[in-house]
Amino acid sequence: MALPPLVEPAEALTPDEVRRYSRHLIIPDVGMIGQRRLKNARVLVIGAGGLGSPALLYLAAAGVGTLGIVEFDTVDESNLQRQIIHGQSDIGRSKAVSAKESVAEVNPLVDVIVHDVRLDNDNVMEIFAQYDLIVDGTDNFATRYLVNDAAVLSHKPYVWGSIFRFEGQVSVFWADQGPQYRDLYPEPPPPGMVPSCAEGGVLGVLCASIGSIMVTEAIKLITGIGDPLIGRLMVYDALDMSYKTLNLRRDPAGEPITELIDYEAFCGAITDEAAAAVSGHTLSVVQLEEWLKEREAGERDFVLIDVRESVEREINEIPGSVLIPKGDFQTGAALGELPQDKQVVLYCKAGTRSAECLAIVHGAGLADAVHVGGGVSAWVNQIDPSQPSY
Repeated sequence: MALPPLVEPAEALTPDEVRRYSRHLIIPDVGMIGQRRLKNARVLVIGAGGLGSPALLYLAAAGVGTLGIVEFDTVDESNLQRQIIHGQSDIGRSKAVSAKESVAEVNPLVDVIVHDVRLDNDNVMEIFAQYDLIVDGTDNFATRYLVNDAAVLSHKPYVWGSIFRFEGQVSVFWADQGPQYRDLYPEPPPPGMVPSCAEGGVLGVLCASIGSIMVTEAIKLITGIGDPLIGRLMVYDALDMSYKTLNLRRDPAGEPITELIDYEAFCGAITDEAAAAVSGHTLSVVQLEEWLKEREAGERDFVLIDVRESVEREINEIPGSVLIPKGDFQTGAALGELPQDKQVVLYCKAGTRSAECLAIVHGAGLADAVHVGGGVSAWVNQIDPSQPSY
């Protein structure tokens, strides 16, 4: 549906701006008035990662006058496969500061405001109040629900995108005009059901495909051109090279949003069963190193099981372990492979999946089973830094 422009036009463009944005100015649907609206727009981008990187660069190039960046993380080497706003020299630096510098290189006429904080209940409403439009590039469910609810309460539209492996999704949520995120996902998936990009991976260039669509939607909203994705979900499959659009509607049974809630508790990192299982049954990597030495000396007997996927094990592993993926525990196939006369020790990348598997193992009667807190990531960081991390 066509909507009026989100932003009033700024004053006349300067000669430098006319030269810079000339390819926009000669598009009849954008023209001088549309470019002046972009100049006057204030857009907040949440996250300077996979989706935030192309979004920030193209919003800046398009001439959005004020860009806010919410980002508290630092640049890691594993980010560079997809987070193109950062470079090799930025490793270890603030993502927000790195992104601001890259935006300045693309377009020094853009005013960049850095919010070097973790978005939470205490700051979200104050931050949102400073902007016309929100672009949500977050990668976790707790923050997505926080963004949605804050946008509803502040009557702000926002462009949402998500990516995983070879698939991406984009929509525009604006409760005043159509559906919101909770109409698409009334509740988060069960803890541990949907792996994160850190666990499941993402094709780097997918970020550009989805991020550019998000910016297209932002420009349409700001200038009042075209038909934005309000009430529609666009799904992109890079392997099939296919786009499909699904219609969305308001959930008639949806509860009205009247306040912010505890989003970590709402989404849950692990199930209640897993939380109960790890209590008193968690081994540190330092303890595991001692256990492995004792096993080698014949003083202790246990089986160490890696519950990750085989492709992850090709990157790194804890020596002396065997692979039984989490899926085999969920189907019950793994239970027949577990020894009854040895203690079972489980690990994954960071401890979430092994906690879920531990609950299953305890339910099968192996009450002395434990898991490794921090997983192989902690092992590489604290015990064996010669192995690569991911």
